[in-house]
Amino acid sequence: MSLHQPKVRRAAIAFILVTAVLDIVAMGIVIPVLPHLIEEFVGSNARAGLLNGVFVALWAGMQFLASPVIGSLSDQYGRRPVILISCAGLAADYVLMALAPNLWWLAAGRLIAGVTSSSFTTIYAYMADITEPEKRARAYGLIGAAFSGGFVLGPVLGGFLGEFGPRVPFWVAAGLSGVAFLYGLFILPESLTPEKRMKFSWRRANPVGAMILLKRHAELTGLAVVNFLLYFAHHVFSAVFVLYAGLRYDWGPWQVGALLALVGVLDMVVQGGLVGPISKKLGDRMTMILGLCGGTVGIALMGWAPTGVAFIAAMLPNALWGLAMPTLQSLMTRRVSESEQGQLQGANMSVASIAGVASPLFFGWVYSVSVGEGGGAAASWLATHGLNAFATTVDAALSDPGLAFYMAAVVLALAALIGWITARKAERDEVTSV
Repeated sequence: MSLHQPKVRRAAIAFILVTAVLDIVAMGIVIPVLPHLIEEFVGSNARAGLLNGVFVALWAGMQFLASPVIGSLSDQYGRRPVILISCAGLAADYVLMALAPNLWWLAAGRLIAGVTSSSFTTIYAYMADITEPEKRARAYGLIGAAFSGGFVLGPVLGGFLGEFGPRVPFWVAAGLSGVAFLYGLFILPESLTPEKRMKFSWRRANPVGAMILLKRHAELTGLAVVNFLLYFAHHVFSAVFVLYAGLRYDWGPWQVGALLALVGVLDMVVQGGLVGPISKKLGDRMTMILGLCGGTVGIALMGWAPTGVAFIAAMLPNALWGLAMPTLQSLMTRRVSESEQGQLQGANMSVASIAGVASPLFFGWVYSVSVGEGGGAAASWLATHGLNAFATTVDAALSDPGLAFYMAAVVLALAALIGWITARKAERDEVTSV
């Protein structure tokens, strides 16, 4: 029975969404507690912020190396086996981190997690296999909503379990990844038919080779830059949010988990309910720009927020950010063949992983400076050169704990500008070719 028959296709979509939810719940469970576990090992909030950025970068670095390989493997062998191996690997990895006696074990766990979680490329490719091009924005919105649903359940559960100890959530995450493996083993069908498969090639599977695909079309290159900037800005949350919330608002694992759950609910509403109708009315390009602009305003307000209530209010415009990724993915998938969807997603994930390496290191360093020494060194240098008034301003700016969020807002604004120019040119070229 073909996956392109309506009933079978709907069932396949349901299967992949459930698998995604289980996978993301397992990942979300550890978010509220991992930075605190690092802080226990090092005994310093500022240093924990820097090291948490390093750990996120390790995870992203492995994704950079593994994503194109996994995407290309799924193009040859199918999506199902890749997803199953990933779930099993994540389960084993969470057990490793639950037992970690020191930072080196945690670092090893993050490296393994970077490889096994690279199957997200395959999930997107799976959806492209079974969805018509004009419906992919909505389909990717459903995947985004599934991820958000996982982040609703995961951080709340992680925050609750974290009250019993920072290692408990890792054991539960291992169990959920095991459930995802069993669910996929017995339920998930294959989506890529044999005649559409492409032989694995190291030339395409290495990170540089995979990104050659992005160079074949100028609009793909521009959209890849938007993808990079979007992920770069988003990693401010994984790098500093938990520590920032604890320092500025005195939030513990439970409050952080509840807030992340609220973020997930808003994301579900936006990606699951709004992407389809808004993109149908405005088009993918304008919907993407609307999302990037909303994220810019929201994340800037988060950096400014003097109270927890103000921070929560800033989440409303920030939720529009969820409009950007599904429409960006839709714009990109229309420009490659069916047999290259896995390669495209692997290239996209490699781009995102480069951002994931650079961004946490950058934002972790910015946060460490802003809550540690602040702008003291820069201000002292300016003062010695007779710029006392300017030195005071620089010291105040660099000592603001919300500095990392302000910088992320600037990055998103740049992504909106580049996205506007690139997608507009691509649309004009399509009209001309017709």
